[in-house]
Amino acid sequence: MRVRSILTRTLTLVSASVILATAMPAMAHAQLVDFLWGGDSEWGGQRSVVRFDTKYRPGQLIASFGDRRLYLITKPGTAISYPIAVPREQSRWQGRLNVTQKRENPSWTPTPEMLRENPRLPAWVPGGHPMNPLGVRALYLGSSTYRIHGTDAPWTIGQAVSKGCIRMYNEDVLDLYPRVPVGTVVTVTWERFKTGPAALETASTPPSTAGGKAANIGRKNVTRTKTVSVQ
Repeated sequence: MRVRSILTRTLTLVSASVILATAMPAMAHAQLVDFLWGGDSEWGGQRSVVRFDTKYRPGQLIASFGDRRLYLITKPGTAISYPIAVPREQSRWQGRLNVTQKRENPSWTPTPEMLRENPRLPAWVPGGHPMNPLGVRALYLGSSTYRIHGTDAPWTIGQAVSKGCIRMYNEDVLDLYPRVPVGTVVTVTWERFKTGPAALETASTPPSTAGGKAANIGRKNVTRTKTVSVQ
């Protein structure tokens, strides 16, 4: 009897979910998905084209941890805005780096710090695995351990949960990846930006901005600044 009762309740819940999904208006469904996956138009949300500060040059990337958005400048005053997950409180940082490597379906190896926090983590996850934390694409920043990458946990986008990396929806990192050549300048900041809707456009692939420069990574509330050599 108990098994029959459990099965009956399970079937009832499944049926109710199907009815809700088919009856729910498209707008309400989108709002529910945004809520469950960590976003509205400010925290999380969708990719969009926005007006942006004209001091940044086309081809530059600006990761605003304050906005929880990654901006790719497509032309003066215009950017593509991507929702991101940002570092948790104890992993905060900022600085200016270059993209030094690009990887499709990257493998993942936990850092020593990650293993200290959670010794049960796998020592290695192959590229393309559905539970690979880097998702389907990764952009490597300078000689640091930081990446701009996809995710196996899309519900975290819009949240302060990462160990320092910039986490994106897989569909967004697939859109970003061909637009960003090795050498692209990436500014990581806690500054918030005033943006607004811009005319929809298809951004062209930006030119390479490669160059051997030094990047300063300053962790918030820490006086000492770490200097990273960018190749």
